[in-house]
Amino acid sequence: MRTLLFSSQNYDRDSFLAARLPGGVDLHFQPARLNLDTVALANHYPVVCAFINDDLSAPVLEQLAAGGTRLIALRSAGYNHVNLATAHALGLKVVRVPAYSPHAVAEHAVALILALNRHLHRAYNRTRDGDFTLHGLTGFDLVGKTVGVVGTGQIGATFARIMSGFGCTLLAHDPYPNPQVEALGARYLSLPDLLAQAQIISLHCPLTAHSKHLINSASLAQMQPGAMLINTGRGALVDTPALIEALKSGQLGYLGLDVYEEEAQLFFEDRSDLPLQDDVLARLLTFPNVIITAHQAFLTREALGAIAQTTLDNIAAWAEGSPQNLVEG
Repeated sequence: MRTLLFSSQNYDRDSFLAARLPGGVDLHFQPARLNLDTVALANHYPVVCAFINDDLSAPVLEQLAAGGTRLIALRSAGYNHVNLATAHALGLKVVRVPAYSPHAVAEHAVALILALNRHLHRAYNRTRDGDFTLHGLTGFDLVGKTVGVVGTGQIGATFARIMSGFGCTLLAHDPYPNPQVEALGARYLSLPDLLAQAQIISLHCPLTAHSKHLINSASLAQMQPGAMLINTGRGALVDTPALIEALKSGQLGYLGLDVYEEEAQLFFEDRSDLPLQDDVLARLLTFPNVIITAHQAFLTREALGAIAQTTLDNIAAWAEGSPQNLVEG
């Protein structure tokens, strides 16, 4: 089964080649992103394996189907970048990796909290320049702080367990309360109540029509002055321009992002020799109380191995006529 992996990096090649390869699966790696300009590369590939910033809009899906593709195997849990109605109309099956390592993303969210709180990014740069002063580096104890977890699926629940270990008070918001999170002592509240009470808010919910721009100018105003916001979910959960005004006023005291709404043309590529064309991102990078990482929360050996093996197993199950992890819509 000829399979083409778009947006493949060296770590994708390494993890897929190290995984248990089902019989009959023939892997080909393509570093280019999937879009209308590159979709012709997939001609005569029954399986296309796509990542989060690949374009799976209706025009691209139509070209894929015309070229002989029958399965879209996502290397991700999220599928908001797929036009499911078109895929189903064309007879294209879509499968995903529903879980790989909730610990990877949850631990990265905690890393952002610790780095922001103790100003590690500023301290690192300062000491490299020979400046060993401590002004401006004062943090706070995490013990006793109130942490709001928005979205309590596997990743959110793992994050909640870690923060509970720090001695934090937990608040949660999710239409489907998780008994494991409740067992940690978390109280489920409406989003406005959570925002008003939490000193640290971490987003772990999927991106849907209802959750787009969940954090906006109105919800930022509901937060405690100086609160910390962490987003390792999806970039569009946050109205990014609204963050700038909240940071300028001091309403938002700390911001940690691993995802960005307009990341598709930026992340996963070396653009260090080019001027940054995104004015919003450029402005965010000027704030000393902001840390942005380039969608690396998933990037652990364990997570990559699980993504590769689940993806290969999904392809094999589909080829055998018993598809698993199908995306319905």
